[in-house]
Amino acid sequence: MAQDFRNSLVRQIGTGDTTILTAGDYDAVIGIRCCNVAATTILVDVKIAKGGNDYFIAKGVNIPPNSAIELIQGGAKIVLASGDVLEAVSDTASSLDVVMSYIDTISS
Repeated sequence: MAQDFRNSLVRQIGTGDTTILTAGDYDAVIGIRCCNVAATTILVDVKIAKGGNDYFIAKGVNIPPNSAIELIQGGAKIVLASGDVLEAVSDTASSLDVVMSYIDTISS
């Protein structure tokens, strides 16, 4: 089975939960970068929605203006099962860009 490296790019996320990725057959997230594109500090949540529950990767993280954070570091990975939804939200309208890298279908 060939594994494809992919990314998901989402701009100007605001105050509503925004889908970054809906997983297929076991996708491995290898990087999530969150960038504040606003002029003020923002608070960010990144989570996995599964079966009506939210599982937070980051909750209420402060990102200063014109700054970014990396949520997955040092070779860590997060595996998403089929149907898992990776979401992000900010406390400020149109303030967050997210770049996520993943390996598509590590197992089926």
